[in-house]
Amino acid sequence: MTASTTTPSLRRARTAVATAFVVNGFAFASWISRVPAARDTLDLSAAQLGLLLLCLAVGSAVALPATGPVVHRLGPARTVLVGATVTTTGQLLLAAGLGTASVPLAAAGLALTGAGVGGWDVAMNIEGAAVEQRLGRALMPRLHAGFSLGTVAGALLGAAAAALALPLPVHLLVVAGASFAAIAVAVRSFLAADPEEEAARSEGSGIGRAWREPRTLLVGALTLAFAFTEGSANDWLAVALVDGQGVSEATAAVGFACFVTAMTAVRVLGGSLLARWGRVTTLRAGGATAVVGLLLFVAAPTLPLAVAGAVLWGAGAALGFPVGMSAAADDPVRAAVRVSVVSSIAYTAFLAGPPLIGLVAEATGVVDALLVVVVVLAAGLLAAGATRPLEAQPAESSAT
Repeated sequence: MTASTTTPSLRRARTAVATAFVVNGFAFASWISRVPAARDTLDLSAAQLGLLLLCLAVGSAVALPATGPVVHRLGPARTVLVGATVTTTGQLLLAAGLGTASVPLAAAGLALTGAGVGGWDVAMNIEGAAVEQRLGRALMPRLHAGFSLGTVAGALLGAAAAALALPLPVHLLVVAGASFAAIAVAVRSFLAADPEEEAARSEGSGIGRAWREPRTLLVGALTLAFAFTEGSANDWLAVALVDGQGVSEATAAVGFACFVTAMTAVRVLGGSLLARWGRVTTLRAGGATAVVGLLLFVAAPTLPLAVAGAVLWGAGAALGFPVGMSAAADDPVRAAVRVSVVSSIAYTAFLAGPPLIGLVAEATGVVDALLVVVVVLAAGLLAAGATRPLEAQPAESSAT
């Protein structure tokens, strides 16, 4: 990256994209922190809950491969707004499904929510990478810290709503309305298109070529492993605390908040860690920390030790996804399609994770089923070397 003067428009864009990350995390965790309530409302087994959560990942998996070309055509601002609109619609359907105890309607709402979140996620990462490059210093870990901060707020809201016995449909309706309003304002301050980069991309998005690039695929595999590590906590940590430690839903939501708080703290420090140790060493150290945390969480005989494991789990998983996005966006001209490809691969974790852990949980229990995450993370870390920064290279474009 090259140093850059921080102009007022660049500062506004930085704030706007940070808002997109925070709101995305807030909306997501507000739902995730109350998964136990949804399970009880719909009277689902562990395997059935895993299949319901799969709907969210299916929606994302369908939307993600198309998002790079969509951003190429519409730009990040309009793509984020479209994604937020689809997400809000999905949350309204989900609220209706929970209010009527209709599993099919809830599943449809989750699928639509997943599609909206997928497009929103890729577009805001592309915008974040563009702002990072214009600033000339690392920004992505802090943006993902913003996402984590949003999840902390969403998890704490979920805990408060559970403690007050606020009906889950009402909770979701309030979150959906507030989230959409914030995004509609934020996208107005996103970066204006760079004429040189627009001209370089004019021949086509190059999505087909990106799917054949070894480095892009390896970065995707690494990001998948960390996404699985993070996503398994999003889907199952609160349920594991309820089932394994015998705590209330509200206490479990606080435990999940400890996980995301640890993740947020490490992401805030991420820029300094990366500057000191580089991407590869930082990722390997983080992966080892997450493995230790997972093993402690699974084996913990008491709630305090389980929470300590959750803290290490969150701290270790913190930088995988943002570093993967930065590595995918090293070349600004190819950033949209490469981020789309890496995101599509990474979101396979959200597609396969919930049902995989749910099916294993049927035989072993939810807590022991989380050992699957250790295996996936260890395998993914073998690709950490692919995240080394690209050397400066000429801008180029390629049509599919």
